[in-house]
Amino acid sequence: MVNIVMGNKALGKLDGSVKSRVYDFLDKLQTDHTAPGLHIEPLRIAVDSRVRTGRVDLNHRAVLFRIDPDKGETTYIYMGTWKHDDANAYAERAVLRVNPVNGILEGILAEPETAAPPVAPRPGARAAEPVPGYLAGVGFTLADLTERLGFDPAFAARALTAPDEDAINDLAVEADGWQGSALFDLACGKGIDDVRATYVVAEQPLDPALGEDDRIIEALAHPSSRMQFTYIEGSEELRRVIEGGDFSAWRVFLHPQQRAFAEKSYSGPFRISGGAGTGKTVVALHRAKNLADRNPGARIVLTTFNRTLAKELENSLRVLDPDLPRAAKPGEPGIYVDSVDRLANALVQRGGDLGPAAEALFGAMVEVGTGRTEHSRLWREVIETVDSGLDRRLATESFLESEYVSVVLANRVTAVEQYVKVARAGRGVRLSRPQRIAVWKLVEAFRRRSRMDGTLSFPEVLALAAEHLRLAHERGAPRPADHVIVDEAQDLHATHWAMLRTLVAEGPDDLFIAEDSHQRIYGQPVVLSRMGIKITGRSRRLTLNYRTTAQNLRFAVGILSGAEYHDLVGERESTLEYRSARNGPTPRPLPCDSAVDELDKVAATIRAWLADDVDPSTIAVLTRSKNERSQFVRGLAERGVEARALDDSPITSGHVQVLTMHRAKGMEFSRVILAGIDEGHVPAKAALAEVPDEERGEAELRERSLLYVAASRARDELVVTWSGRRSQLLG
Repeated sequence: MVNIVMGNKALGKLDGSVKSRVYDFLDKLQTDHTAPGLHIEPLRIAVDSRVRTGRVDLNHRAVLFRIDPDKGETTYIYMGTWKHDDANAYAERAVLRVNPVNGILEGILAEPETAAPPVAPRPGARAAEPVPGYLAGVGFTLADLTERLGFDPAFAARALTAPDEDAINDLAVEADGWQGSALFDLACGKGIDDVRATYVVAEQPLDPALGEDDRIIEALAHPSSRMQFTYIEGSEELRRVIEGGDFSAWRVFLHPQQRAFAEKSYSGPFRISGGAGTGKTVVALHRAKNLADRNPGARIVLTTFNRTLAKELENSLRVLDPDLPRAAKPGEPGIYVDSVDRLANALVQRGGDLGPAAEALFGAMVEVGTGRTEHSRLWREVIETVDSGLDRRLATESFLESEYVSVVLANRVTAVEQYVKVARAGRGVRLSRPQRIAVWKLVEAFRRRSRMDGTLSFPEVLALAAEHLRLAHERGAPRPADHVIVDEAQDLHATHWAMLRTLVAEGPDDLFIAEDSHQRIYGQPVVLSRMGIKITGRSRRLTLNYRTTAQNLRFAVGILSGAEYHDLVGERESTLEYRSARNGPTPRPLPCDSAVDELDKVAATIRAWLADDVDPSTIAVLTRSKNERSQFVRGLAERGVEARALDDSPITSGHVQVLTMHRAKGMEFSRVILAGIDEGHVPAKAALAEVPDEERGEAELRERSLLYVAASRARDELVVTWSGRRSQLLG
């Protein structure tokens, strides 16, 4: 058998019939590369003598490089499949080389008019300085880019003459592999030494005594080479990669920074942050896989904010590697995937004697059944029936729920005497002693009614699970998890973090946290250090967006302009370094004369996309509320567009998806319409009306974040519609 290495451009768009034949071809190649039916042939005219083509079918040929190292097996690097003449034209110009400066393997194309490979940079070689542009203006030189980083000289010259950041962005998008990513980093203000460290540029990259083919094999292990090339192990992985196509390239091709975060061992909790589409979830999934590969008996918890996002994690983990060990319950070996609330519920249900924990948390024994209170409804009932004397501006379900979770449950407060003295760090509203007493009357009423119903709210379940785990550990019981990985961490509240901290012992690789504070659309900010989670020195940021085009990213980030956000370590979050690896059309505003006109224009936009053979299930209409969602589903049906409301169910093929902005969190679509973005709907008046003045700023941030989340769901095209006056959040 031979080794098969897949190039990242090999996952381009192929129709289903060709895709299946590509799989058959590569499967046979892996089994017996000498089989005559494969027709593996060199070209008479080729820049690189290693290049080969093979017959996929009568009309298509695969382009490969054959590598024969002195030590080891023959390896074929598969670059892609094209129609016969196109494949030969590509193969004639294809070049595989090890960059002599940094040891990264590169697959490139020679210029059509040349008969020799492109000139690679040589250490010590000098070239004429180009006309200064943006990068040259901030101090970078041609020698920096070619001699210290290993940029192709022609590419480096173009980078230095690019007049502004937009031109650099376009050039970086055009480039393939590590050079484009490194150029993004330079444009974001990183120095040469930082970029060298990111892409693992060594002083002596490879042993010069090695033969060229052996150098290529060794270079395949370089972290930056793995952005463009990856080994495929066995028929099943080959099938998954080919069937997934370029939409699932995240499975195998990682940025060196992403790979390092996924594979490195940390001395304690680690936090990764980054904007929408920067690959935080990808890193979290690979992190789970690497921990499981390192120790198949490890108990790994992979969790997130809600059940819908947890299902997405479960599905993605299955795509990444269906053979990973799975756990049916927390505490079992393998990877356990579920929402953080359901995780807590599972711990409580199997917890045994919960009496001591309940007494410590509530000050009395409570019946812990399977019922769960819909806490918003219960708070409304309490507010309406209990004469507490609390100011009307504070007697709201949102304020009371937040106070109960962040202060009462987080501090295990069981009596009014404790509550009037407890610190309320992070709470925007100051409370006098009489106000605290009034709040406590409502808390007592809430707890009393819950006990009468035999139910608990989910925050109470979380707090109970945390306290039970803490007490069990004091008695010598082992923690239920060895590693905990948290995605969408910015939306978790205090009792979530209390439970997660007690779930795993403090130590190496205990907690891995992925967050984007700009996407916080639920609850209040939390500072992890106050929850006993010490991140100091173990926090990194991703800035390169892989999902959204540069044009859509610019629009989405513009929504955040002028607002101040703070992350989970309490530091101010910035969007200054965010860049996209893709280009596309500028987002299109569609002002409308009326609600009917808006429906007409949305339907016409969708019909135009469908006429271009866009898969309807990759088109989404996002609305602020469920009521507007229903209106658009009905209105589109009346106009001949088949659409379905997307709630907790998975995406249905053959239909346009209509969903709320909240539901769209964690998802992506090829084309997105943000509908109803007028001042009457965005920001939602109800979301702002029920919060006290001291917390209005935070509520406005959540509304801004929600629109940012919605705008960043689009991979390719983004359209924004409104009737009446456009939302102020659009600028």
